[in-house]
Amino acid sequence: MLKELREILNKTLEKSNEGNEDRDHGLRLATATLLVEIVRADYEEELVEGEAVFVQLREFFSLSEEETALLIQEAEREADHAVSLQEFTRALHEQLSISEKHSVIEMLWRVALADSKLDKHEDSLIRKVAELLYVPHNDLIRIRNRVRGDSE
Repeated sequence: MLKELREILNKTLEKSNEGNEDRDHGLRLATATLLVEIVRADYEEELVEGEAVFVQLREFFSLSEEETALLIQEAEREADHAVSLQEFTRALHEQLSISEKHSVIEMLWRVALADSKLDKHEDSLIRKVAELLYVPHNDLIRIRNRVRGDSE
């Protein structure tokens, strides 16, 4: 089963390299899946966090409400079958600039802090994603503090 999932992901990544539209969808899906994982990290899927995922994806990728809802549904399916974070972070690391990686980390913090509390599992997951994206620790903390300041 794991082999099949890897093959599916590799095919998806290969298609992403074939054209900008496929590449963009692959990046959107990887980002959306990471956001879904943050919502699930504390084992309490709160409505406010789900709404934050929707808003972050819609605004960042300039999607319609319908496109955003479909992306989230697809991301939830991907998250259900995910073997590791590296499946998603590898594509993001290879194809995003450092400022785009910062934007992904910011979205993760915004979702994690949407309920005004940071669970240790959410914090740990964001730190792991930042590490896999090669985002320096000081940038990670600076982004978190800025997001916290915006939500107060």
